[in-house]
Amino acid sequence: MTNESFEKMLTGGHPNSLGRTIEVVKLVLVEPTRLSELYNCYFRTDEIVRLRTSNAIKRISLENPEWLIPYIDKLISEISKIDQPSAQWTLANLFQTFSVFMSETQKNSAKKILQNYFENYTDWIVLNNTMETLSKWAKKDSILKEWLLPRLERLAYDPRKSVAGRAKKIKIELISCYISKSRIIKIAKKGE
Repeated sequence: MTNESFEKMLTGGHPNSLGRTIEVVKLVLVEPTRLSELYNCYFRTDEIVRLRTSNAIKRISLENPEWLIPYIDKLISEISKIDQPSAQWTLANLFQTFSVFMSETQKNSAKKILQNYFENYTDWIVLNNTMETLSKWAKKDSILKEWLLPRLERLAYDPRKSVAGRAKKIKIELISCYISKSRIIKIAKKGE
């Protein structure tokens, strides 16, 4: 075990490298009481520290999502205000992971945050991850689906292939989902 601070462990090196992120994740998995120390690294001025914090939080959420349930309100009220793409795309992923644990109020707040990202940010990773989460929710939310479809249509012509490709794929999935439900309803009505 190390008593070294997570901030120090997550500092330095090439901005696109994980640095010591995996080491931090392993420490938290062994000593969950240090999760709050990791979470507080989101509030450091160093963007690299915040990027690696996002990566570490996402990895921990995949191993033990229940550990982060007490942080859902803080993610909504605090992390959503961080104007950094890595925090935004991670939040889109986390909201999808935690959606089964969220109250209706939390999910509605998360939906508004992601709709804001979708409308106002241009980072391709933020757009792709936000599209993914919103589309999963839209399959059970017709109002969200109506909101999302025209925006997917616009992004289907984005010059970035990954954004355009994902937008086209998700739009087709949402329309297919709608058509399938309509056919089932029609077949059920014929059988009455």
